[in-house]
Amino acid sequence: MSTRPAPAPLLIACALGIEQLALRAGDRGGAGGPVTVLRTGMGPAAAERSVTRMLADPALRDAAVLATGFCAGLAPGMHPGDLVVAEETRDPRGTTACVGTDLLVKELVRAVPGRTVHTGPLTGSDHVVRGHERSDLRATGAIAVDMESAATLLSAVRAGERPVAAVRVVVDAPEHELVRIGTVRGGISAFRVLRSVLPAFFEWHRSLLLPRR
Repeated sequence: MSTRPAPAPLLIACALGIEQLALRAGDRGGAGGPVTVLRTGMGPAAAERSVTRMLADPALRDAAVLATGFCAGLAPGMHPGDLVVAEETRDPRGTTACVGTDLLVKELVRAVPGRTVHTGPLTGSDHVVRGHERSDLRATGAIAVDMESAATLLSAVRAGERPVAAVRVVVDAPEHELVRIGTVRGGISAFRVLRSVLPAFFEWHRSLLLPRR
C-alpha cells in the first residue's frame, strides 16, 4: 500500500511585527500544507539571514516561499491599500523570477474585492525610499519598492530550487508619502488588506501541489 508524500510546506516571510500580526489574524483555513509565517526583521541583510536559516531546517527544505508585507508604490495613481504582485524581484545582486503571478492576481481580486492589483517588477532597497529616489527607481521599470522581498526570494532560490512569489500592500505612494516608517502602524486600510490575502496565498500554494500534466 503506497502512501502519498507529505505536501510541500509554505513559508510566508514578512519583516515587521505589524505585518506578522495581520497575517496571523487572517483566515488560516484552506491551507494546502504546513504554513510557517516568518518575521525576518527589517532590511535585506536581516531577510537573507532569517530565510537562509529557516530553509536549512529539513522540515522546510522544499518549502515554497512567498514574501509579503508593505511596500512603497512608485507609479503615479497608486494608493494605500493597493496590491502589488511581483513578476520579478530585483536588487543589485540579481533578478529572481516569480511563479504563478496570474493566479495570484486572480485570487487576490477574489479575496479583496474592490482593491486595485498592480503587476510588474518589484525592486529592493536597503533604506526607505523618498523623493527623487522614487522617480529614479520608477525609471528602471519597477512599480514598487521594499527592503526585503528581493533578498528573501534570492536567498530562497539559492538555498534550492523552489517556487517563489512576492505580494505587497502599498502604504506609501507618490501622492501619499509617509513621514516615517512608524506611520505604517496607522495604516488601517493596508493592515486590513494584508489580513485578507491569506486565502489567495493558500490557493497559489495549492496550485503548486497539483500534479503536472
